[in-house]
Parts: sequence; C-alpha cells; structure tokens
Amino acid sequence: MQLTIIGASGSFPGPGSPASCYLVTAEGVDTDGVTPKTWRVLLDLGNGALGTLQRYMMLPDIDAIALSHLHPDHFMDLCGLHVAVRWDPEGWKGIHIPVFGPSGTADRLATAYGLDPDPGMHPDFDFQTWTPREPVTVGPLTITPYPVRHPIEEAFALRVEAVEPGEPGVRGEAADQHTTTVLTYSGDTDTCDGLVEAARDADLFLCEAGFHEGRDDAIDGVHLTGKRAGATATEAGVRRLLLTHLPVWNDPMATAVEARETFAGDLAVAVSGVTYRV
Repeated sequence: MQLTIIGASGSFPGPGSPASCYLVTAEGVDTDGVTPKTWRVLLDLGNGALGTLQRYMMLPDIDAIALSHLHPDHFMDLCGLHVAVRWDPEGWKGIHIPVFGPSGTADRLATAYGLDPDPGMHPDFDFQTWTPREPVTVGPLTITPYPVRHPIEEAFALRVEAVEPGEPGVRGEAADQHTTTVLTYSGDTDTCDGLVEAARDADLFLCEAGFHEGRDDAIDGVHLTGKRAGATATEAGVRRLLLTHLPVWNDPMATAVEARETFAGDLAVAVSGVTYRV
C-alpha cells in the first residue's frame, strides 16, 4: 500500500498545497478475480485537490472516495468531480464512483452545487453511509470508520487495511505470501478514545495537528496539537507518525518539535506530492 499526499493544508488551501486529500493505492486483482489491478481510493477531496490529483492519476481510475466528515476542506472538490463525470463530452469512462461518508453527504453536495436533491449527484456517485466500526471493502482495501471528536454531527477517523501479495526480501516475505499493512487517517479531531482505537498498531498514522501548544489551549474538541498527536500515536502503538492538516499560519517545524516530546518513533510532516510506502 502506498500513500500519496495530494493536499495537506489545514482548513483551506495554502500556497504549496491543496486542502485535505490523500491517494491510497494497493495491488490486487480486478473484479473478475484474475486480472492484476492497482486500486486507487481517495481519503477526502478538499478544496483545491482535484487539480493536483490529476498529476498523479486519471480521474476515471478512481475506485472509491472515503470522506472523514463534511467540512468543505475535506469534501468540496467532489463538486468539480461531479462536472467531470456528468459533462465529459466523450462520456465518463470510469465506474459509478462509490462515495462513503456521513449520512448527509448526498444532500450536502446537492446544496453546495445548487441542485435539487432528487436526483442531485446520485447519477454521478454511489453514495454509501458510514456505520461506525463497520468495515467496507474496496478491492484489497478494508476501510473502517471510527467516530472522533470534532464540531460537526458526524466525524470519523478511517482505518485502512490492505492485504497484498508479498514481495521477496521485504519483511521476510516469500513471493507467494500475502502481507497486511495498516494506515490510519485521523480526519479532523481532538483527543478521544475513538482515535486511539482507529490507530491501534498502525504501520502509518496520518494524523492532523492543526493547533499549536500555548496558542490554542483554550479551544477544546476541534483539533490536535503536535504534542497531542504524538501522545495519541504513542498510546496507540503506531510505527510511524505523519503529521498533516497544518494551516498556513502554523510552523511545521514547531509542530514536529511538539510531537517529538510525546512520540519517539519515526516522525515527519506531510508534504503535498510526496509518496510514502505503508
């Protein structure tokens, strides 16, 4: 499984990055059960992300979109994707894209684009509602939503597990073995039990850190600081921590220093355009 950072800017796009969007790819077989296929799933599609995404893949190759919650910096570019699907003069060549999200996703998108909810964007997307802690499967990927703490009715951290063919020499695997890797994406959240549960023993924890210690101490239930993200990673026993959702007024180095106070493992700050092997 690989993770490509499309957008890592918090709350709105910055000069060097769109808002939240993460491309997850994993190797498996197509729906015929035989043909090899690279599966591509987007975790969020925030404002500004759709253009950058096209540097890394063709839009018809999207296999599914998984939304953490319905703040614009996490879903708004679905409006642009709707145009690509419905109005491509040569016809949309991709699938009827599954969109997993909170219960109000279809109506929220229709409202954002000024559409009648019936049919809204239903002709373009196959909307499916998260059930907390109930996994969904997309090719070799299993995605499980966990409720987290953020000022919106439904917010989720997403645990993504990939079962892929093993590679000789990697973690001692033989060519005919399969390996399971785990990526957890925090979405937007403050400290909570659901986030620890979602991140338990993850190989890579992609965790928001939108606040700074000292500056934002009076605000509860919105975002993590680097220090709180590190503490969550330590409690969950994750292998690597990748900090994301940093707004333009945050200092990435200061965020990393905060996280290092509470997490001793591999640590980095997400950068748009970088791909990480999970």
